[in-house]
Amino acid sequence: MQNHVLDYLNNIVLKKPDKVAFSNGVDHMTFSEVFDQSNAIGTYLLEKNIYRKPVVVFMNKHPKEVTAFFGVIRGGNFYVPIDEEMPGTRIQLILENVQPEIIICDEETKEIAKKFTFEGEIVVYDEIKNTPINKELLNKAYDSSIDTDPIYIVFTSGSTGVPKGVAACHRSVIDYIEQLSETLEFNEDTVFGNQTPLYFDACLKELYPTLKFGATTYLIPRSLFMFPVKLVEFLNEHRINTICWVVSALTMISAFGTFKTIKPKFLKVIAFGSEVFPIKQFNCWKEVLPEAKFTNLYGPTEGTGMCCYYKVNREFAVDEVIPIGRPFKNTEILLLTEDGKQAPSGEVGEICIRGTSVTLGYYNNWEKTNEVFVQNPLNKAYPELIYKTGDLGKYNEYGELIFVSRKDYQIKHMGHRIELGEIEVNVNLLEEIKISCCIYDEIKGRIVLYYVGNIDEKTLAQLLKDRLPRYMVPNNIIHIDKMPFTANGKIDRVTLKKKYQNG
Repeated sequence: MQNHVLDYLNNIVLKKPDKVAFSNGVDHMTFSEVFDQSNAIGTYLLEKNIYRKPVVVFMNKHPKEVTAFFGVIRGGNFYVPIDEEMPGTRIQLILENVQPEIIICDEETKEIAKKFTFEGEIVVYDEIKNTPINKELLNKAYDSSIDTDPIYIVFTSGSTGVPKGVAACHRSVIDYIEQLSETLEFNEDTVFGNQTPLYFDACLKELYPTLKFGATTYLIPRSLFMFPVKLVEFLNEHRINTICWVVSALTMISAFGTFKTIKPKFLKVIAFGSEVFPIKQFNCWKEVLPEAKFTNLYGPTEGTGMCCYYKVNREFAVDEVIPIGRPFKNTEILLLTEDGKQAPSGEVGEICIRGTSVTLGYYNNWEKTNEVFVQNPLNKAYPELIYKTGDLGKYNEYGELIFVSRKDYQIKHMGHRIELGEIEVNVNLLEEIKISCCIYDEIKGRIVLYYVGNIDEKTLAQLLKDRLPRYMVPNNIIHIDKMPFTANGKIDRVTLKKKYQNG
């Protein structure tokens, strides 16, 4: 049985050594290059006695960055990806948390890395990629590894402003890749178009299946996501047939009329996640690509990427929500009430994850780990950790899981419990709206709606009075030219809230 994620690479390099594994459209690396250079980097780390330790990879999005990840794992360590688009203060906090002995950079990021307070060594990828390979050292590290050893730490936002490092292990990633690959039907002909930054767990969906099947992944330059037509041209030029993107990246293409100019020619598999896909925008994609298979994916970083899926197999009314469906094999979803009991059938509960996909916890942060990685309250007989997602869900009449909202998007306003997501759904149904977001200002007790679209605030307010109960109509409606997004493609609610409170 496989217990090391790089078994995928060990197997595929024998079958397809000269096939392109990773490319950005300009530079590419074959499986043999990835194999050789990752072995060299693993050797370099082991010869410096860096073993079973965090290694920071601070590089620009490039096939070499992916290979650096694999090199860190090859040396029996776990990689910590950071990126120059992160704020400097965030990077400093990450370095203070993991206390790495080494940072792997490229020529550009090396100079930035020197500015941080850091005790260890800064090395450049191109200077260590040709280290003579020491098979004895590598084999010793490989033979000593077990499947619960960590392979990466990915940092997510913390509510206190301090990022939390989620540590995942070989077993949870292997399990995830096996289930995801079967569900989305990846194979050797799959050509991925990677959208997410490489410092997010979302890129797992492309990186490791590429190794498993001998597929090819194109790391799409982030600049293209500002130019929808050029983005679709890139998809067509490289015959990309599979994308696993955040919803905002898809709606950015459909909401701005891109399909009137150009259409994706080769897309067959479209998976999406991170936020609710407005049916109006989803239908645009379905109309343009009627033969494609669409799958809604759901899951937090703490659950090793995605843990639920729904293959879209029916039509949805514009006021419906696409389900998140059912858990992958070997994962169970528990819907729990505030007092730790199973939510009654059809009622809302907190989505909690049970199984191999639950990660190891937050690195060097026992307090936050113990808040959400907790004993399964339904099991009183033996220790069993589950992860409390903070998301609310319920089952529909088909037995499919529906995402309702974040627990912290549920507010108490004028004596009523309100889901801010419900307001957004109603706003997004309007033809003139491209995207919207609701925030709640607890200080002033006001519901605030931000939106991008071709309608003025006064008209929108009038329309919402006909669609929503009076207590749910936003107190302030603000038109903006552009919606702010976080680096992983979710609407940046924190920025909007600060913007409102600062006037």
